[in-house]
Amino acid sequence: MGTKKNFVLDTNVILHDYKCIENFQENDIYLPIVVLEELDRFKKGSEQINYNAREFVRELDTITTNDLFTKGASLGPNLGMLHVVTGEPYQKEVANAFSEKNADHRILSCTLYVAQQHPDMQTILVTKDINLRMKARSLGIKVEDYITDKVTNVDIFERSQETYEGIDPELIDQIYANPAGIDADKLDISVKFSPNDCFILKSERNSVLARFNPFSHKIKRVDKSTNYGIQPRNAEQSFAFEVLNDPEIKLVALTGKAGTGKTLLALASALKQADLYKQVLLARPIVALANKDLGFLPGDEKQKVAPYMQPLFDNLNVIKGQIPVNGAEARKLEEMQKSNQLVIEALAFIRGRSLSETYFIVDEAQNLTPHEIKTIITRAGEGTKMVFTGDIQQIDSPYLDAQSNGLAYMVDKMKGQDLFAHINLVKGERSQLSELASNLL
Repeated sequence: MGTKKNFVLDTNVILHDYKCIENFQENDIYLPIVVLEELDRFKKGSEQINYNAREFVRELDTITTNDLFTKGASLGPNLGMLHVVTGEPYQKEVANAFSEKNADHRILSCTLYVAQQHPDMQTILVTKDINLRMKARSLGIKVEDYITDKVTNVDIFERSQETYEGIDPELIDQIYANPAGIDADKLDISVKFSPNDCFILKSERNSVLARFNPFSHKIKRVDKSTNYGIQPRNAEQSFAFEVLNDPEIKLVALTGKAGTGKTLLALASALKQADLYKQVLLARPIVALANKDLGFLPGDEKQKVAPYMQPLFDNLNVIKGQIPVNGAEARKLEEMQKSNQLVIEALAFIRGRSLSETYFIVDEAQNLTPHEIKTIITRAGEGTKMVFTGDIQQIDSPYLDAQSNGLAYMVDKMKGQDLFAHINLVKGERSQLSELASNLL
């Protein structure tokens, strides 16, 4: 057990994880009163941060005593004390450095005050705001990011599936000849395959796209299947269709840069399997850009979110362009939209629903927090398959990064589970220009 410390929490840490105060072990936690003021502004609304604000205040209410504002209140066995700091003098160092007395600067002042009151203990400000971390360092304040749910191994999002060379060509012939596959033990590879790993096996004479099936414990061939007119253009996309089309895999993560076909592949697969599900549901989180909140957009709720949903409709139009206009697939697609078997809407509208027998695609999942991902997956009822797509290098949320976003967290925690598969798409297929821009700009 290390030396006990004091941690001062910024509001964004609580909005990111409302149970954060349980994750500081035996150390003491200090909440500046301005944090409670800011939480009050976030308590109304249907977004995850609004839910987190409400839940934290409820949790705080269960431990509230008069001591919370004086001596502090215990957080439980093996945990430290929780203090709410009120009425501390505004520190001169902060006033001299920053002319405006805003919430961030009051938190800095509070941190300096706590440090002065406890000179024998280390006092650390915890915030997910990069700019506030820079300001804190300028005043000599020790500061950290909230790293409890950060992923350390992010290199898996930079590489494609593995290729194993020097395989016995007769084994590859056996994989082609037997649709069920061959026992994994037959491969002379010093690698322990994880469930639903996809890879390329090569010999001097032949090669095969393959997947380790955890349900049969065999290495099976991956077919280059076509879904609703969409054909895989490379091995990665074939692997994606393989796991997307398998109803035994209930949770899929498709990651990769722009133009790799993540959302298009997921939607095409969902449409092909529409008869297996009551509904195909596409959603994406709304992250306002250019400081434009939804409240400033005209129209009702559906009209407000329409611009954010347009990329999903664009993918649907691509699929429509690949199938005959008056063909059976086109008629079925039109019927699905009319009967609400195919629905595209904002992720916020899904909250509270139990999703049974649904093929649920969540686009731009890199903009979700780990807690949001967990909340969505726990809505899954019987017969539901969930697909999360995203690019961890294209995060719009100011308090998430490649290591702390929910998509990376889910892949890290779910790897090794039979019901889960992750395919990372590296090769761009949108256009030569798109691939060039993605690589160079």
